[in-house]
Order: sequence, then C-alpha cells, then structure tokens
Amino acid sequence: MSHPFLTTDFEIRWSSLDPECIEADIRKALATAQANLDAITKAGTDGRTFDNTLMAFQDAAQGLGRAWGLVGHLDSVCNSDSLRKAYNAMLPEVSEFFAKIPLDDKLWAVLKAFADTEEAKALQGAEKRFLDETMADFIEAGADLPPEKKKRLEQLETELSKVTQKFGENVLDATNAWELVITDKSRLSGLPSTALTSAYEDALAKGKATQEDPAWRFTLHFPSYYPALQYLDDASLRKEIWEAASAIGFKGNHDNTGLIKQILGLRHEKAKLLGHQDFSDHILQRRMAKDGKTADEFVTGLHTKVFSSFEQEIEELEQYKAKATGTQPSRMAPWEIAYWSEKQRKELYDFDEEEVRPYFPINNVINGMFSIYSKVFGIRIEEREAVFFPVGDEKAGQPIKEGQVEVWHNEVKYYDMFDSETGRKMGSFFADWHPREPKRGGAWMNSLRTGETDADGNFLPHLGLICGNLTPSTKDKPACLTHREVETVFHEFGHLLHHLCGEVPIRSLNGIDVAWDFVELPSQILENWCWERESLDLFARHYETSAPISEELFHKMIKARNYQSAMDTMRQLSLGKMDIDLHSKHAGNLKDEELDDIIGGIIANYIIPTDPPAPNIARRFTHLFSSSVGYASAYYSYKWSEVLDADAFTRFKKEGILNPETGMAFRQTILSKGNSADPAQLYRDFMGRDPEQDALLVRAGLA
Repeated sequence: MSHPFLTTDFEIRWSSLDPECIEADIRKALATAQANLDAITKAGTDGRTFDNTLMAFQDAAQGLGRAWGLVGHLDSVCNSDSLRKAYNAMLPEVSEFFAKIPLDDKLWAVLKAFADTEEAKALQGAEKRFLDETMADFIEAGADLPPEKKKRLEQLETELSKVTQKFGENVLDATNAWELVITDKSRLSGLPSTALTSAYEDALAKGKATQEDPAWRFTLHFPSYYPALQYLDDASLRKEIWEAASAIGFKGNHDNTGLIKQILGLRHEKAKLLGHQDFSDHILQRRMAKDGKTADEFVTGLHTKVFSSFEQEIEELEQYKAKATGTQPSRMAPWEIAYWSEKQRKELYDFDEEEVRPYFPINNVINGMFSIYSKVFGIRIEEREAVFFPVGDEKAGQPIKEGQVEVWHNEVKYYDMFDSETGRKMGSFFADWHPREPKRGGAWMNSLRTGETDADGNFLPHLGLICGNLTPSTKDKPACLTHREVETVFHEFGHLLHHLCGEVPIRSLNGIDVAWDFVELPSQILENWCWERESLDLFARHYETSAPISEELFHKMIKARNYQSAMDTMRQLSLGKMDIDLHSKHAGNLKDEELDDIIGGIIANYIIPTDPPAPNIARRFTHLFSSSVGYASAYYSYKWSEVLDADAFTRFKKEGILNPETGMAFRQTILSKGNSADPAQLYRDFMGRDPEQDALLVRAGLA
C-alpha cells in the first residue's frame, strides 16, 4: 500500500503499517483535511445547510483522525524507536492543525451563518444537539478570541501535546528500565505459586535463568510487582521493589518534575486566555459537575462521610501488625501496608485472593462475560480467526484467507458483535490483555472507527479495542486472573459496549464521546456482575475441575468485599483532590522544589500516614499528565460515576440482574444514546429520577 495509514478498510492490515510511512501519510492526511475545510469556507456564508455545513465539517478531518488514531494506538501497544521518532515528528503538526480549526475566523463565520438560518432554528433531536455541541466546542476552544490570543492558544496546544507525550514516554521508559533478578528462592517465601512461576518463566524468557540455574525476574509491570508487595515475607525485598515502583518519573532522564510544572502552567494559561479562573472551571463547564467548585465539594463531601471509617481501618491495621509482631502499634512503612493488609484480610475473613484465582482462567472469564451480556443486552459475539505478521514480513499486505483478520500481536484476539434479534452487525473489536515491554501500562478501551447511518438510514458498524496488563499464562497453566483483574475486564468491556451499542445517526455524537464524569457509568456498572452468585456461576469455574466457586468460598469473598473500603475510597478521593487543587490553586505559580510539599498539604488528610512518608504518585500519574487533557481536573469522575453505577444497579437488583428487559432499557437509554442528549437526562430516562449518593455508601459498607 502506498499510504497504509490512510486505509479506509474496516479490517486493518496491521502488518502494512510501517513506521517509515507515518510522516508521509500524516502529511497527506493533513493536506486533505485542510483542503476539505477550505472548500467549506470558500463557499461563503450564503446558502448554508445542515449537510453542507455541519456534516461537511464533521467529515473534513475524518481521514486524518483515523490515520492519527492508528499511529497513537501503535504507540501504546507496539512502541519502538522508529515509531516514537515518527510520532514525535508529526505530533506538533497534528496538534497545531486541530488547535487551529476552532480559531479559523472564516470557518466560524460559516457556522454562525448556518446557526442563524431557519433550518438551524427548526432542528430537533440529535441534529439540534450536534449544532449546539459544535458551537459550544468552538466557543470553548477560543473561536471568539482576538487574533493575538488565538495565536498564543495555538502555541499552547502544540506545547501541551509535546510535553504530555514526553511525560508518558518517561513513565514507560522508567518502568521498562528496572528489573530485579533473584537467584535465592528462599527470599521468595510467601509468594503465591502463580506469581512465582511467572517470575521464573520471565527470567527464562529474558535469558536470566536456565533450568539448571533457576532465577526469578521481577519488573514494574503491575502483575509482577504487586503480588510481591502483597505476599513476600522478606521485608527488605518488598522495600526494594516498592522503592523502585515509587521512583518512576523521579530520576535522571526520566524525571517528570519539571514537566508537571510545565503542563500545569500551560493549562492554566490556556484557561485564563479563554476567560476562566482556572483549568478546572474551563474543562468542567460542559460536564456534569459544571465547575471546579462543584467537583471539589463532591470530593470533600465524600471525604467527610468516610473519614472516621478511614481512621478506624488504619488503626485496626496498625494494631493487627503490632499484635502479630509483638510490638507497640505505630506508623507502618509504605511497603508494609499491602503485606499486612493481605494477612489481616485472610485472618478476618479466612479469605485469600489466591483462593479464587483458579476459578478465573481468562478464557472462561471472557466467554462468560460475553454470555452474560448477550443475555442482558440482546447481543451476540463471535470470535474470528486472527493472524499476525510482523511489519516487513513477506506476507505483509498479501491476501489472507476469507474470514481471517490481521492483528498487531500474536496474543490479540478479534470479535464481531451482532444484535441478537435482527442479526445486524453492530461492530467489531480487538482484545489485547497481557503485558509487554513495548506496551504502556494499565487497562483501556479505545475506538478505531465510530459508526453512523448511511444514505439509506442503515447503521454502519463500529470498531474498537480493549487492552490490559493482566496476569499472563505460564508453561503449565492458563492465565488465571485475580478477582480484581476480572473486574478490570468487565470494566473495559463496559466502555466497549458503550461504543459498539451506539445508535446515534450522527457520528460525532455516537459512542463514548460523552462527558467524562458520565463516561465511566457504563464501565463501572458492569463490575457489579462480578459479585453476584447468579452471574459468577456462568463463568467462574476451576481451570482443572470445572467446579464452580463453593458456597463457602463465595460467602467469604462477599464478606471480604468491603474490607478496607474506606481506605480504597480515600485513595481515589486523594487523587481527585490532588488533581483539582493542582489545577485550580497552584498551577499558575508552582516551583519544581515545591511540588511535593504542595501535594503533601493537599492530601494530608486523605492518605495513610506512614513512616517514612510515601512519595506521591504525581510523576507517574499518566491519567493526568500524559495527554493534553486526559483526566486533568476530572479524576473525581471515577467516584462521581461510581455514585451513578451503584444507584443504577439497584434497578437491576430489584428487577433481576439477568433480566433482558432491564438490560435493554439500559442499552436503549444509556448505551445507544452517546452524546445525543444531556447525560443527566439520560440517567433520569433509565432510573426515572436523579441519582442518590447513599447507594454507593451502602454498597461499600460505609452507611
């Protein structure tokens, strides 16, 4: 293919996407997008219609968006020197292009001309929403600013794109730069067999061990380091691993301190330029919270409600450790918390997460999840045969068998999703679940193509992906997940359903492009099915015996569900509070050397006091600092959406968690609607009322 990244094929030939083509392809896409915009403005302000204005504008940069989306995705899952070089070469140009769009006086004049027409004033439903959202996008992005401020705004967007990309690269590079190889197995006392085997096989794969001379390799990828912190009896080893994880983004070429200052400063200047007091007020004006004050009051209000339980849980853990070690209660070291928490939970509830791991082989989890939501939401999911060829392989770009689909790595799977009643193909998706060094950490969902209606009114399919960094399989055992990892799978699939179930005829309003304090509702509500006996029995089967979770083990798991729920809640609130305060109170005057003291003051009453004090996570907090906007000033959204999901699930509990009528109501009022209406109204359409916060506190055992 002469321009592989400009493919319009639904089924992407990943092996043809050579990083060497990125610069030429993206520049061609930029030129095409600009020509499309120029065609709109050259037609003038007369005779403007919905089709030749709004729909033409929507389609103008579609090819660029798709091509750049492919580049960004590969940067997340197949990072390499050549890809990174090409990505960073084009990032300023792409950022500048998109920043200029709402600052184009001629384009803004065309949009305003259409908005004044009788056709525009008569619009209803999704078409009216599209007009309103487009006009608001332009105003929010600075369309009414004077020329000198527009120019500065373009510069700010370009700078933000570069420094946030560098922040993310530093986190990835620092994560991959560290390893710990242990040759003395006795030091690994307490580590579960799954983690032990994974560490051994990782050492073998990296040439750090042989069968004759075994060794165990640990990295800073979550499935590797967290079990070590949870279970290792060797406190010095836990300390070494914890210190390495805590140092991500702190040292040398990977130090993100200065970048945080830059990012906060650039965002603050942008907000002031656009007439807002701070970045929080700017970014939240069209989200459910509306402003930083409301978001802050939400966080601090929940803090007040759970603080006494939080203090009690800390005290109980300190007393438990003191009793177990024959010492006086005192502040714990940060690398002790996960270890003693796991021991306390096991003693209190006779429950160890490792007990349920054998019941969650990943294929059972995936297939069971598909079965549950096929029943609940009226869908059908079918796996397709996936094939993988490396870029540059002799088979790259060559014909493949009918029914086969290319993927970007040999572990990636591909699925089609259909409406079970009509048979309509709703969309397709990729799934990439296990860690690799060129792949960024965490779990996420993304869209590769958003559907819309064609000329005949038929819905075109969506294309998306879900990625994670879950426990991998070993030589003798399938990948068996922790229950928390199972929740992660369900969570990301919720985002994917939100995308694939979209039935808005206008692409820009379809799928997951909704207010960020609403977008987590579809993902978080799906986690509830991981806790119900009726749904667990559909997929939680022992990988060797196929036996379901016993009633005794199930009850232990349920009783332990809210263990340290106040501490878990407070951790989320601490991140939300740090986020809001950094962006609203300290962004304009922050000095590098003040960062830790300022954050320490912000979250002093939100974190577990330790000896020595634990460093904050700001320097590796990619949610806030690895993209121009991301979750900046909006990390509270997780808890905000959790209120919505806990409350909305009460309807499922009342009417039946596998009740297809309730599921279809959720699909029709929430999942299918995208951004076609105000999210508060969509919620009321499903529940018949506004959300009630107590449902979250009750579920967490805090009310």
